[in-house]
Amino acid sequence: MNNLIDFFKMLSDETRLRIIMLLWQKPLCVCELCYILKLSQPKVSRHLAKLRDIGIVKDDRQSQWIFYYLNMEDETMQDMVNKIGEHINDYDILKKDLETFKNRNVDYKDLCKRE
Repeated sequence: MNNLIDFFKMLSDETRLRIIMLLWQKPLCVCELCYILKLSQPKVSRHLAKLRDIGIVKDDRQSQWIFYYLNMEDETMQDMVNKIGEHINDYDILKKDLETFKNRNVDYKDLCKRE
């Protein structure tokens, strides 16, 4: 039960919900998340750390980059995220994030070099 409570706590924060829904699309590095969310690297990293601490997000190092991806083994959590994802266009901020994600024409390597 604690896992479900922690999960709802994570979803109750707008930034963490936005990160979860972006990672629902595909694994992303911090630079990409910062670019899409228009937030600073420390802020995004703090949210990712909280998500990682409860096991919703995992990371994978590839060369000098770390990519974050969803890791929800709980079927109920997966179902909830999938349901939100199916209706992502109903939520303005999530829809905007998705559009920015799809329309980004910058490679993550270029994004990371800017920082």
